[in-house]
Order: sequence, then structure tokens, then C-alpha cells
Amino acid sequence: MKKHATKKTSAIPIYDDKCPLLRAIEIIEGKWKLPIIWFLSKKSAMRFNELQRHAVGVSHMMLAKCLREMEASGLVVRTEYNEVPPHVEYSLSHSGKALVQVLDCLYRWGEIYA
Repeated sequence: MKKHATKKTSAIPIYDDKCPLLRAIEIIEGKWKLPIIWFLSKKSAMRFNELQRHAVGVSHMMLAKCLREMEASGLVVRTEYNEVPPHVEYSLSHSGKALVQVLDCLYRWGEIYA
């Protein structure tokens, strides 16, 4: 009886080997990140409380967490002004603005297939 050669593959489960699409989804995942990106895309910069008024339902803590994560990933720029009282504004980075273009395409695709 002949032995069949077994072919060893170095297959990696899809979620262990982060492809660029999965990394992108990780960066924008969550309930509030896409709405925050959308609101920031409508103005050159927004203050924290203004963002919170637009994102109805987001808690202070969750908004702060999302903004920190998006700043760390390079989507959002936080600008602090040395004034009294302290003044901080958030805006989209170059990468964040590029993402808005991609989201616009996804939006149009959704309109067609919805």
C-alpha cells in the first residue's frame, strides 16, 4: 500500500494574520467612531462638548476613549490651546480625511444595495 505524501501548509487563521482590511476595521470598529468621524468631517475642528452634543447618547467617558483611540491611530488630531479656560479642539488628520472619501464610496454602495 502506497503512502500518500501529506502536504503541509502554513495556513494562518484569517484573524491571526492581520490583513490590511482587518486592521482598518479594527481601527474604526465600535458604535461611536464612525459617527465621530462623520461629525468631524463636516467642520474644520470641533470642541469636545460640541462633539458630545452631536453624538446624542454617547457618554463623556466613551467619547473621550474613542477620541484617544482615534488620536493614537492617527485619524484625529487633538489641538490644545494655552488659554484660560483650557481650550481643546479635535479635527480629522490627513488619514482621517482620506477615510471619509472611502466611507463616502461605501455609503453610495449601501444606497445601491439597500
